[in-house]
Amino acid sequence: MKTPSPRIAFVDYIRVVACFLVMVVHASECFYVDHDAYTMLANESNRLWVSIYDGFFGRISVPLFMIVSAFLLVPMREGMTMGQFYRRRFLRILPPFVCFLLLYAVLPLAWGGTTQEQALHDLKMVPFNFPPIAGHLWFMYPLISIYLIIPVVSPWLEKASAKDELTFLGIFAFSTLIPWLHRFVSPELWGECFWNNFSALWYCSGYLGYLVLAHYIRVHLDWSRSKRIKVGSLCFLFGAAFTAWSFWWKGVPGQMLDTPMAEWSWEFCTLNVLITTFGAFLLFSCIQEAPAWITRISKLTFGMYLMHIFFLIPISEWIIAGDVAHPSLPVWLAIPVIAMLTYACSALVTWLISLLPGSKYIVG
Repeated sequence: MKTPSPRIAFVDYIRVVACFLVMVVHASECFYVDHDAYTMLANESNRLWVSIYDGFFGRISVPLFMIVSAFLLVPMREGMTMGQFYRRRFLRILPPFVCFLLLYAVLPLAWGGTTQEQALHDLKMVPFNFPPIAGHLWFMYPLISIYLIIPVVSPWLEKASAKDELTFLGIFAFSTLIPWLHRFVSPELWGECFWNNFSALWYCSGYLGYLVLAHYIRVHLDWSRSKRIKVGSLCFLFGAAFTAWSFWWKGVPGQMLDTPMAEWSWEFCTLNVLITTFGAFLLFSCIQEAPAWITRISKLTFGMYLMHIFFLIPISEWIIAGDVAHPSLPVWLAIPVIAMLTYACSALVTWLISLLPGSKYIVG
């Protein structure tokens, strides 16, 4: 019989908190993202609270999930083959992922949220990309890419020294400047052009950097608990403050702006988000015990993430009541309330589904 792996308390905490922050991000988007990928802030209140909730807190959600996955899986277990790793990881995530791709394509027909023509088109596109209503499922594709590359980089990480990994992390950190350079210097850098998307730093950038960072922290970073708290707090506060300010600076109320420009420093592989995530992870790593309810919710978070848009849309419409400038609750309260109600509904439904036979193929 297989012996169950011991749970890591702070990892359970990260999953629970990061899942909630994903919903905070999407609740915040209701107050600034237009349907055509443009940003329009209605007033200064929206500008401030979106900057705080989405920028200061929410932007670490995706990198935390990435770093946790790598922290648990890299390097691969001794003797495990590439095929065994792929079979184990992809049987865990692909059936629920495909299930919800199909649900997001066709289920909105039940309440008039889509047309038959659009649903048919979305079904045809399932092998290639997510339906428009399920934009949050973009995360699954880079997660799949991380799983694909783990067997390739694991042998190097097993042999690499701390100095070698720091060298790579330095290159990765430099690559996180690329989103800024794309927006403010040139849309094409270091070999990029309309016939070549692969720049000089392509293979040292992206979420692979978080994978190496996770391994470095786990294997080579032997800081004391007090040092982790001090450094983690400084990194988190500095990075999060910059991330919040970056949106506040660009998001002038009443001005229409391309969302990528409004979110110029909100990409998950920008330097400020990297610093914030590193700080948050250090702080979480100081947690040594988790109560049973944290562990229970942690086991539900994958399903909660997959389904939460089904709840967030009607809840946000109910609270906003058709006027983002004057919702039924003040914006400072509306955003967390939307996120909390979505979180609670998603947790309850995921738990109920988890009681069914074969639930792992639906909610993981």
